[in-house]
Amino acid sequence: MNKQTRQLAAVISGKNTSDGAGVKLKRIVSPQQKNAFDPFILLDEFGSDQPTDYVGGFPDHPHRGFETVTYMLEGAMLHRDHLGNEGHLRAGDVQWMTAAHGIIHSEMPEQENGLLHGFQLWINLPAKEKMKPPHYQEFAAEKIPHVALADGGYIKVIAGEYVSKTQAISGAVTGVTTQPLYFDVLLSPQQQLDIPIAAQHTVLVYVYKGELAIGVDKVLKAGQLGQLTNGDNIQLATQDQSAQFLVLAAIPLKEPVVQSGPFVMNSTEEIEQAFRDYRDGVLTL
Repeated sequence: MNKQTRQLAAVISGKNTSDGAGVKLKRIVSPQQKNAFDPFILLDEFGSDQPTDYVGGFPDHPHRGFETVTYMLEGAMLHRDHLGNEGHLRAGDVQWMTAAHGIIHSEMPEQENGLLHGFQLWINLPAKEKMKPPHYQEFAAEKIPHVALADGGYIKVIAGEYVSKTQAISGAVTGVTTQPLYFDVLLSPQQQLDIPIAAQHTVLVYVYKGELAIGVDKVLKAGQLGQLTNGDNIQLATQDQSAQFLVLAAIPLKEPVVQSGPFVMNSTEEIEQAFRDYRDGVLTL
């Protein structure tokens, strides 16, 4: 059966902002985009070698109703939460935190100088799972499958499955309802890559270094995200320079979304309850 290649339907340029205790970052997917990339709620890239841009970190704060995925490229970050989890994230490590009913955590740089670079992604949870107990997973870099490509470059399979002509490689993260796919890809110059992806999935590609050709005549530059629609295959290529990028995909939930600050629920009433629970000290009970 012939594969249908997805087309580039929208391009988003990341916007510089700050969060936490003044951490400078680039916000690529924002809750203000009204759930345009269901089930992806937010995507931030943080990256600086200036300590004043990141040293304040993200002190204790709550979450409810979704999952946060932190992926480190460079530097070190310390996660602590009310459950007693403590994660020391280094280059290549992944933290997958399912906030669900409620979690209070902090994410603080474990360095006072040097380059800190990585991503945080928010993935929505279905209504039936929003109030389940929270869950925390951490994966060291060596536990993330690394697929060397024949023409150079690689794919790091954080979540989902990469299917080539000769093999199927499953990522470190499994068992998530939205069936997320999360790849970190490096392509050498003049290289092409096809990735099969289920037709029902939302598909996003974010370029963080170089330039990437999508289809015949569309190009994504560093700092740009593309939404690819209609098809069960994505076709990516480089021209005269290499490219590094994330491929994100998941099943859309098609449910109402109400987001306010650190909470993502299905109604205004549920958001108001989350704020009351946090204020009253029962968010995590």
